[in-house]
Amino acid sequence: MYNDLPLRKIIHVDMDAFYASVEQLDNPELRGKPIAVGGKSKRGVVAAASYEARKFGVRSAMSSVIAQRNCPDLIFVKARFDRYKEISQTIRKIFYDYTDLVEPLSLDEAYLDVTVNKKGNPSATLIAKEIRQRILEKTGLNASAGISINKFIAKVASDINKPNGQKTVNPEEVIQFLEDLDIRKFYGVGKVTAEKMYKLGVFTGKDLKSKSLEFLTETFGKSGTYYYHVVRGIHTSAVKPHRIPKSVGAERTFNENLSSEIFMLERLDHIAKELERRLKKSDIAGKTVTLKIKYSDFTLNTRSKTLPYFIADKGLILETAKELLYQEELQNSVRLLGISLANLNTEKKEKPKTEKETISVQLKFDF
Repeated sequence: MYNDLPLRKIIHVDMDAFYASVEQLDNPELRGKPIAVGGKSKRGVVAAASYEARKFGVRSAMSSVIAQRNCPDLIFVKARFDRYKEISQTIRKIFYDYTDLVEPLSLDEAYLDVTVNKKGNPSATLIAKEIRQRILEKTGLNASAGISINKFIAKVASDINKPNGQKTVNPEEVIQFLEDLDIRKFYGVGKVTAEKMYKLGVFTGKDLKSKSLEFLTETFGKSGTYYYHVVRGIHTSAVKPHRIPKSVGAERTFNENLSSEIFMLERLDHIAKELERRLKKSDIAGKTVTLKIKYSDFTLNTRSKTLPYFIADKGLILETAKELLYQEELQNSVRLLGISLANLNTEKKEKPKTEKETISVQLKFDF
């Protein structure tokens, strides 16, 4: 009954404050000091913050103005993505010494499936420890890791003992681990969703598990089904060496706020042109167009429309984006516009395993 189900040993490797750590590595004068990678201007945004800066509440995606306010001694460093890519490639070469099943999520993190690995090592925990040590020796940088039976738990676990640590969640520990987990630690639960869950009396995984599938889908839509399964240890997504994007987009932040739709049309034309270039480069088309609007007060608004056919042409993308722009009145002046295309012609549906099937197999798995 269970023989055909996947039995996986997954490692999630996540570099510690990667961009900021690279800057401190290359410039000894920055070591031990609060630094932020990004622009210092009033339009600047923090791309990464060192752990010294994080103690003051500085976080990635935060306005540089707010970051400086939180940490007056904050040092801003210009991003050097060529350097980050160079080190990232070195790290990935280490991954491939262990498995070809590597799914990069970004320059600084990746999933590895080491169920069957090139070293013949049955312990995913020892493999993760060895990988982290090799990264340190090769690059001088620290990495953290999470090890478990699926991608979701491995990713959550990698954050438990950061920085420079790792956490293994064995099969028999999965349910208790998830029940005890603070709801804010669940990957996929953002700040707004967490606040909504708090109001519903959901503070831990155990609280979430007490809610029915019907209640969760009614309250959170499609995400409700995701929450229902992951809190039960069910996440069947395999590590994909060539990860297929779920959406393709382009966006622009403006030097001055835009206060009228008329001023936005020219910008949308340029954004649609860039999006078309990216789509055609990858031979991708999609049905769902989403317009992203970030206001001057940093509130975010998205509007979407799904077409009955696939598109990749700038004209059709722009026409739909314009329709979405005029769909409702602007709430404030606008600092950023973006257009993305989802529901792509590359997507494949994956049928989730039942709770009984998945957990039964996992608990029999010699991790």
